[in-house]
Amino acid sequence: MNKEQLIQLWKQEEAQAHIHGWDFSHIQDRYESGDDLPWDYDRIVREYLRDEMMLLDYDTGGGEYLLSLHHPFHHTSATEGYPPNVELCRERLVPLGIDLRQCDDPSNIPFLDGSFDIMINRHGAFDPREIFRLLRKDGIFITQQVGGNNDREFVEMVLPGVEKPFPHLNLQEQRRAFEKAGFEILRADESYRPMAFYDVGAFVWFARIIEWEFPGFSVDKCQDHLFKMQKVVEEEGKIKGRIHRYLIVAKKFMSVQQRGNFRRP
Repeated sequence: MNKEQLIQLWKQEEAQAHIHGWDFSHIQDRYESGDDLPWDYDRIVREYLRDEMMLLDYDTGGGEYLLSLHHPFHHTSATEGYPPNVELCRERLVPLGIDLRQCDDPSNIPFLDGSFDIMINRHGAFDPREIFRLLRKDGIFITQQVGGNNDREFVEMVLPGVEKPFPHLNLQEQRRAFEKAGFEILRADESYRPMAFYDVGAFVWFARIIEWEFPGFSVDKCQDHLFKMQKVVEEEGKIKGRIHRYLIVAKKFMSVQQRGNFRRP
């Protein structure tokens, strides 16, 4: 395949870079996701979750994971801020009786103080102070997060020197933030795992989807870098990088001082 054909192929991938919910099936078998983490987020959530608990899934995406929990719908709430996913959740979740609120500000979640026994959040934004406000005494917050160094090897390949969008997202800093907000840390872990793309077109699609990590990326702008990646694929069979993830399980610890810090909606 010559250069013109490769560019055309990559631009086709660029044009198709849209997802419904959080569905990466378009590049299935064309990349390694690196999700073999040393913890199991789903298992941890199920360890703490009980039917009688009031549950909030913040940044639920398309609601796929939330529904997989089969939690009693009348004890289930969710938020989502991305408009296409909000519409999807209105179709999927609201008819079941799940309380869905549109929200894209993790510091101003539209529920009353002490509304929940447990809150979960996978790869969504969060504010420990707002989580503290929303949880009841001894409430549990469970989050798996994308760290600030996520995909950095890939970013440097096409956008060398670009700033990290979320440099504060690492276990050390976020653990301190939760402790400062009044939480006891029950579990904390951090991991870097390998990730790879088997063809440059799959990477182009991915980079356009994850636009906050690849700001300003386009086939036209990054063409020379993409050809360097193509050479690596031809010589080594894949382009290699790493994902960055961390996990926090935190329990709300009530004190007189912290009670006075509640922010009422």
